[in-house]
Amino acid sequence: MTRREQQELIDKGLLLPLMEEFYTIQGEGYHKGTAAYFVRIGGCDVGCHWCDVKESWLAELHPPTETSKIVKNAINYSDTIVVTGGEPLTWDMGPLTEQLKAKGVQTHIETSGAYKLTGTWDWICLSPKKMKGPTEEIYAQADELKCIIYNNDDFKFAEDQAMKVNANCILYLQPEWSKRDKMMPKIVDYVMANPKWKVSLQTHKYLNIP
Repeated sequence: MTRREQQELIDKGLLLPLMEEFYTIQGEGYHKGTAAYFVRIGGCDVGCHWCDVKESWLAELHPPTETSKIVKNAINYSDTIVVTGGEPLTWDMGPLTEQLKAKGVQTHIETSGAYKLTGTWDWICLSPKKMKGPTEEIYAQADELKCIIYNNDDFKFAEDQAMKVNANCILYLQPEWSKRDKMMPKIVDYVMANPKWKVSLQTHKYLNIP
């Protein structure tokens, strides 16, 4: 396959830069505590300085992988597939989710929403970032809004984002891991004063699992 042919398949979403895939327990948000198969797609230019998977940023580091192969691996483990990154919406998610849905599995995505929403999803976790905000279309479709709290200013950012999502969207505040001891008491106080919000924790890190 020539480089041009490969790029055409990537542009069509038939090849994706696969960083890793693994079966584990969902650690965050609404589905925490449930088993799921995670597909981590490389490539992200949002650039969160506190990102704990910076190795996902450069798509070139991760092998272009056939979506059919990703699907074949995933359905052996779980009927819930979580696509994450990096920023998975950097790429066309249509072919991947079309094949997954044809196998009868649930499709979840974790995204900053910085790019056009592609694919068919049973659950959309929107985790917006200040550096590159979401597209307007995704606010209406998000099932949960997960705002990362790194400092006090992030509470205002979270409220601004909450005003844009649909009325049924579940609202979460989650401490950035390195700041959890400092920010967790503030998050607890905030949620108690503003009960439309819920607390989300990275429980997988406490459990010492992927």
